[in-house]
Amino acid sequence: MKVALGSDHAGYLLKESIIGYLHTSKRSCEDFGVFNEDSADYPDIAALVVGAVLSGEYECGILICGTGIGMSIAANKHKKIRAALCGEAYSAHCARKHNDANILTMGSRVIGPGLAAEIVEAFLTTSFEGGRHKRRLDKIIEVENK
Repeated sequence: MKVALGSDHAGYLLKESIIGYLHTSKRSCEDFGVFNEDSADYPDIAALVVGAVLSGEYECGILICGTGIGMSIAANKHKKIRAALCGEAYSAHCARKHNDANILTMGSRVIGPGLAAEIVEAFLTTSFEGGRHKRRLDKIIEVENK
């Protein structure tokens, strides 16, 4: 699974930790920025990761800012993106299983590296269940296409 990652300045250190975790677990990833803690605008980075996911080159994305809220809002403005803000592994599991989320967002000022790794693992190892969840997701897509 190829993962696209991005953060603003507030999420930079947690993103670096997650990249290390992904490399340790032998997962392919690409960093779309930022590359230091200089001030950056999260919508710009969200757009880069969203574009990578929508291109089909990356199966999913991970976005990090201070709370995860800004990245989630920015990513969800794009058609065909289902970004889920998760602060623990169960929500990440359900985001994939029930909602077919394709982007995970997290807050670096809310969670630490250990919990972030658990959340990422749950997100990456869970598949969409389909069934009744597909019916519900289709209703969301219908609204998105209006």
